[in-house]
Amino acid sequence: MNVEELLQSKQVHYIPKGKDYVVSCLSPEHDDSNPSMRVDQITGIFHCFSCGYKGNLFVHFGERASFLHLRRELVKKKIREKRAESVGLPFPSSALPYVGNWRGIKPETYRKFEAFQDHEAFIGRVVFPIRDISGKIVAFNARHMTGGTPKYLISPPGARMPLYPSKVTPIQGSVILVEGIYDMINLHDKGLTNAVCCFGTRNINEDKLSILRLQGVERAIIFFDGDDAGQNAAIKVREMCEKVDLLTANVNIPDTDPGGLTEGQVGKLRKKLYA
Repeated sequence: MNVEELLQSKQVHYIPKGKDYVVSCLSPEHDDSNPSMRVDQITGIFHCFSCGYKGNLFVHFGERASFLHLRRELVKKKIREKRAESVGLPFPSSALPYVGNWRGIKPETYRKFEAFQDHEAFIGRVVFPIRDISGKIVAFNARHMTGGTPKYLISPPGARMPLYPSKVTPIQGSVILVEGIYDMINLHDKGLTNAVCCFGTRNINEDKLSILRLQGVERAIIFFDGDDAGQNAAIKVREMCEKVDLLTANVNIPDTDPGGLTEGQVGKLRKKLYA
């Protein structure tokens, strides 16, 4: 029995996220209405980041782990990591270019970012190959189109995500840093082609910002969600930017996000930033 099978057998709802599953805390003393426990997809080791409850899923439920499966999965993980580091990941053999205009994004924008669909590996999703600064594919980001979970699926699990696109063309020396891939794609689609996404506010560090600096970027315009979480994250990122000699500015549009802006709104934003 592996970790996923154990969760299913115990009717524990889980959401794949990176190399983990996210579940409600298994501690009987913690009423975890907002799931805050992560379970390693291979080993079953869990940790609640809210109450601190730790353990192993198999021990917790009194089940026996399949050590053969565990060993096999760890070996496969190492092979994937080594391959990604050396030559990058290949396109799935069954991949077909995505030619639609889902979420109002023009087909030519989807082509620009090499979007594809794959009815074997990524059913019901639009998939984007994520390339690093050398051009290697280091991961695939797959967005579900009909509300399935998880909304975003990163393959392989635990992949190290660069800022994307990794190669940027600044406008007046600046890039616009956003949280999600569709935030970035929507801005590119509507004319702000210097947008870069970080795949979540926790997936950014000084090393990644330094790569922007090496490409001639002088200023990072931070455009995160307008809620408290997004704006608090923006403050932290501005501090990182200062450490790598990047000037900063902040865009805060309450009750919206870059992925929801219309053509007209993006046009007004461009005039405001680059008039």
